[in-house]
Amino acid sequence: MILIGMYDSPFTRRVAIALALLGRAFEHRDWSVGADFDRIREYSPLGRVPVLVLEDGEVLTESAAILDWLEHEPGGDSLLPAGGAGRREAMRLIGLASGAADRCVAGVLERIFHPQEHRSAALLERGRTQVEGALAALDAACAARGGRWLAGEAMTLADITVACHATYAGQSLPVDLARWPALSTHVARCEALDVFRAHYAPFFTPQPKGTKESNA
Repeated sequence: MILIGMYDSPFTRRVAIALALLGRAFEHRDWSVGADFDRIREYSPLGRVPVLVLEDGEVLTESAAILDWLEHEPGGDSLLPAGGAGRREAMRLIGLASGAADRCVAGVLERIFHPQEHRSAALLERGRTQVEGALAALDAACAARGGRWLAGEAMTLADITVACHATYAGQSLPVDLARWPALSTHVARCEALDVFRAHYAPFFTPQPKGTKESNA
């Protein structure tokens, strides 16, 4: 399999971590949605990441769809509770974290494509309000678990998603995760794991095609 996308994308990163935890070998193509937009579109017309190319050549796009496929592969293990309250809580937290990451991406794009004098301050502020609201809710969930995993006795996709997306919010918006101590502690616990460290890249601002990319 081939996984396309840079690890500074929290969506690409959570897929990579899930694949690794489930023992699924893959080749990583570290392609940027800025500089490599046209190459990515050869596999996905959206030009977004992550993209997963299966061994038979079938292409899956969007992290939720890729992870759904991974969860339902015959004979494979699962990173989600099978059902009941644990699964509902996992999906609730995944939804909050993914929504926050989406708002961060929107803010990054606003800053990339609009010069400062043309940016929507109202849009950026609304996005920050949404992200901070989600992080506060995730902090409450982490506090309620008292240092345990978020949706059971073992790490699940909820823990992976919350950690990847909170790290991205901290770097890209940016926000100081220390404002939410229980969430910050949970993120630090995950980020210290070898599988997280092996699939990590610091936030990198993509640039529109034809412009020079730079770290941000």
